[in-house]
Amino acid sequence: MNDTLALSLTRRAGLRLTAVTNAALVLLGTMLVALLAQVRIPLPFTPVPITGQTLGVLLVAAALGSRRGASSLGLYLAGGLAGLPFFTGGGSGLAYLTGATGGYLIGFLAAAALVGGLAERGWTRSWVRTAALFSLGSLVIYVFGAAYLAVFVGLRQALMVGVWPFLPGDAIKAVLAAALLPAAWKLALR
Repeated sequence: MNDTLALSLTRRAGLRLTAVTNAALVLLGTMLVALLAQVRIPLPFTPVPITGQTLGVLLVAAALGSRRGASSLGLYLAGGLAGLPFFTGGGSGLAYLTGATGGYLIGFLAAAALVGGLAERGWTRSWVRTAALFSLGSLVIYVFGAAYLAVFVGLRQALMVGVWPFLPGDAIKAVLAAALLPAAWKLALR
């Protein structure tokens, strides 16, 4: 199949897939993640806040595919490291990558590659597969994030403050994506 929602919509709009179009898609993905990262709900018992960031990561990867999705997330990380206010709460800099939440940021790249690759194989065209796709993407982010957080607080505590409190929110994000992405495909294919 090897098609993505963004490519299908690009063709539907009558645009050719050029280097400029690819760059625009990657940049739009980067900006969406940066924007959703600003949706932040701090929790008093953990250094990891609830954010819209993971929703953005997974939506961008699902819409753009593995290469463009990973490129968007790479650009997001590079921009944040370079000082742009991309990270949660308008943060930036190396401290975010080397601090307690750095593993989650690195996990975004791996999740984008996996989610994007499966999206290219049609996983965003049905609600069941889309929910499964978002669950797998979240799992990848948790593995990277909790493993790195465990360096600071131990594995048990990392699970307690970096995984369990976020599962209900990620389930809601998966349901939201399962409703949105297949519907967007139906519109794109009309």
